[in-house]
Amino acid sequence: MGKPAITFSKLIDKLQQHYGPPAPLPSNDPLELIIWENIAYLASDNRRAEAFATLKQTIGTRPEQILAAQHSALAAIGKAGMLPDVSAEKLLTIAKIAYEEFESDLRATLKKPLPQAKKALKRFPSIGDPGAEKILLFTRSYPVMALDSNGLRVLCRVGFAEEQKNYSATYRLVQNAIHEQLPRECDSLIRAHQLLREHGQELCKRSKPRCAECPLSDRCNYIRKA
Repeated sequence: MGKPAITFSKLIDKLQQHYGPPAPLPSNDPLELIIWENIAYLASDNRRAEAFATLKQTIGTRPEQILAAQHSALAAIGKAGMLPDVSAEKLLTIAKIAYEEFESDLRATLKKPLPQAKKALKRFPSIGDPGAEKILLFTRSYPVMALDSNGLRVLCRVGFAEEQKNYSATYRLVQNAIHEQLPRECDSLIRAHQLLREHGQELCKRSKPRCAECPLSDRCNYIRKA
């Protein structure tokens, strides 16, 4: 596979010119970021934000507050997405792990060496390697380039790697391909993560991508092959 026709930094700059500056993060607290990932299954960002705000206002995000809440109240918040009872169970599991294993405070854990910090975060529901890296980035604990499926798809299509049948293999290939081009500070990496995710959601969709509107169309392998 040849080199992509655009550098990582130029790609991110083009995306910001198109979309504008990214929205503020939902939180910089590690536990709240874990809750954010689990609060409403397959919900849109807006619906997830509404559910998160409701939880903060009516119950709270401390483990003790969630453990003291009625299951029905948590499930009602989870109705912002699918399977609200499952979302409620996940919130209770998160609170239990945080309370019993981390004394309700994850910040000290994030100061451990990177492999140990990632391993600790992966104790929680729905948090794999990409999710753990995102939490470490959003809390500014480590300058790691976290990617979700949207950002990964964008980088594959412009030519940083070929998509593999195995998601983890694709993730590793892309991370290796961009490593030398990455900025070294958290704020720039957060900006990149958010813009790549937005582009994957808005235009570079998995099915029926809106290539005619894409600010990267002149540098995109996907369009050339299509």
